[in-house]
Amino acid sequence: MQHSGAHVIVLGNEKGGSGKSTTAFHLATYLLYEGFRVATIDTDSRQHTLTAYIRNRREWTRAHGLDMPHSTHFHLPRTRSDSLAENNQVEFSMFRQAVAEVEADVDFIIVDTPGFDTNLTRLAHSLADTLVTPVNDSLIDLDVIARIDHETGETVELSHYTRLVQRARKERMAIDGSTIDWIVVRNRTANLASRNMRLVQAALDNLSGRIGFRLADGIAERVIFRSLFPIGMTVFDPLDADVLQGSATMSHVSARQEYRQLVDVLNLGLGERQRKRANLPFQALQGEVGRLLNVVG
Repeated sequence: MQHSGAHVIVLGNEKGGSGKSTTAFHLATYLLYEGFRVATIDTDSRQHTLTAYIRNRREWTRAHGLDMPHSTHFHLPRTRSDSLAENNQVEFSMFRQAVAEVEADVDFIIVDTPGFDTNLTRLAHSLADTLVTPVNDSLIDLDVIARIDHETGETVELSHYTRLVQRARKERMAIDGSTIDWIVVRNRTANLASRNMRLVQAALDNLSGRIGFRLADGIAERVIFRSLFPIGMTVFDPLDADVLQGSATMSHVSARQEYRQLVDVLNLGLGERQRKRANLPFQALQGEVGRLLNVVG
């Protein structure tokens, strides 16, 4: 059974620096410009990078009198009482409340997760319709999915994170008969072919068939992202020469195209969602995310 309302996109990877928050922010902004209503949830209590992006955006647009789209945003802090069971229950309640506030009013909920295993990480994954896992293009970074023999490229063992996703898929299937569309995104790919790139590609091709995820080309390393973070802007925003410190470069244009291509690969059914939203009454837009939360909680 598919959600009739909010589609949940989760950015997940138990490694920091893979581009989760940047991708979450750009996906949210792209969908906003496409006319969709978007909520964002930051479950990373340690780094809260997505929250910083959104705060920077709100402050910059307010200070400069700009009219730009914003997501409805929630930052969920990690609880730290002496009782693990109490912590889990409080975090679950915060997550459920955040979702309940927006599920009937938005088309997409985008959840950014931390680079380590938490109760909120597991909860978010169990609710995902689409799971996006950015990985840097190296054998070292592939160990978030599986431990790979660096000489042969063969799989030695599956990772803790992959087992987490497998459990989330089983839970989701038991709840409503749906599965999680898992997309592994190769970020920061090198420009030149190399033995490392060939081994990475072979390993991912093998793991894709074995574990069941789809592969997508991701976003190259670009200076533009470091320039845009302090002001909370994205490559989709109309930026003037003062902001860019010059006119838009080919790197800027290429980054925009890379994100558009990624959205295409995600198969979010944007055209169909726009038609349904235009034709259905408000009540029909309410999804089943709240019911799922009651079950997994």
